[in-house]
Parts: sequence; C-alpha cells; structure tokens
Amino acid sequence: MAAPSKKPHKPVAKKKPATKPAKRKVLSSKLSFKGRVFNVYTDTIVEPNGHRNTKDVIRHNGSVVILAVDESANPADPDVILERQYRHAVGQYLIEVPAGTRDPGEAPLAAAKREMIEETGYRAKRWTMLVRYFASPGFLAEWMQIYLARDLTAGVAQPELDEQIEIIRMPLSKAMKLVHDGKIHDGKTLIALSLYDAARHEGRL
Repeated sequence: MAAPSKKPHKPVAKKKPATKPAKRKVLSSKLSFKGRVFNVYTDTIVEPNGHRNTKDVIRHNGSVVILAVDESANPADPDVILERQYRHAVGQYLIEVPAGTRDPGEAPLAAAKREMIEETGYRAKRWTMLVRYFASPGFLAEWMQIYLARDLTAGVAQPELDEQIEIIRMPLSKAMKLVHDGKIHDGKTLIALSLYDAARHEGRL
C-alpha cells in the first residue's frame, strides 16, 4: 500500500512590523493674534519629505456640547432642549444644542454643567459623554465633547450679555425631521442628535 502523499509545506508569511508615521518637525511657532476666546499661531514646519511649510493654527481651550433630553413625559419620543440664536460669523440664525468654551483649567463636565445652566437654566442629574472629536482639524486645534444630560430640572437661564438665546423644546422625532430636511446647519447639533437617535434605535441608551 502506497504511503499517503504529503502536502508541500507552505512557509508562514511573517507580518511586517508596523511602521510609525513620520514626524513633522516644528521649526518655530509665533503668536500672530491673541484673542478673548482663541489665539492664532503661525508655525513653520518641515514635512517628512523635507518640504518646509507654514501653517496658521487656531489654539483653543476646547468646547463642551450638551444634548439635554427630557424623557419624563414621553420616553418613546423624548423632548430635546435646543436654542435659536444669531451667529454673526455666518450672518444668520441657527438652531443649536447648548454649548460653550471651557475656562482655562476647567474640567469638561464642570464646564458642561455651567454652560447648560447659563444658557438654558436646566440642570441634570445624569450625565453621559457621547463623543469627543476635533471640530475642524485642518486649522483649528479644538476638542469638542458632547454630553448627554438627562433627568432635567428647569430653572432660570443666566446668559452672557452678548447672548440672545431663544429656548426651543421639541420632541426628538421633530428635531430629527429638521435634520433630515436640511434645516439644521450647525455641525455639533447634527452630530449630537444623530448619535443619540442612533443609540436609541440600537438599544444602547
């Protein structure tokens, strides 16, 4: 009886070690503008291929974003707390979730609680961070953190002198219709509402 033929041995391909991304060397960083909310630096950089480049970078303390949700009346379609305010930079009124800039050294959650009280008067017992992201990393070094605020208690808003804010309370379904109809143009609001709506549909909240 013939011996069974042996299959030729295939050498196991070795995994190539992961290469670290090449670093860019910062030759200089000059403060070009100092503002109340942010500073602008002009950085001279040497790219990995040796090309020298100049970039203007906005440095910012970071912002907090609050999606305040009231599930007490209708848990199947909870109310969300939105704002309507005029934005000078874009020359129009926008519908947004409450948000604001962190003070230097301020913890993000403390900033979120402060901003929600200042802009809406609401307080919340339960806080969950939904996501942390860069707003526009091509030129802006600003982290934005979105918090979900639940178990709300109404109070009196304490807006700053340059803030004329109209508080809008509406069911989540209506807010999502505004999203789908292209009537909400603010990025942080689109992200906050979409993440929350998706998490509810997937049973994660």
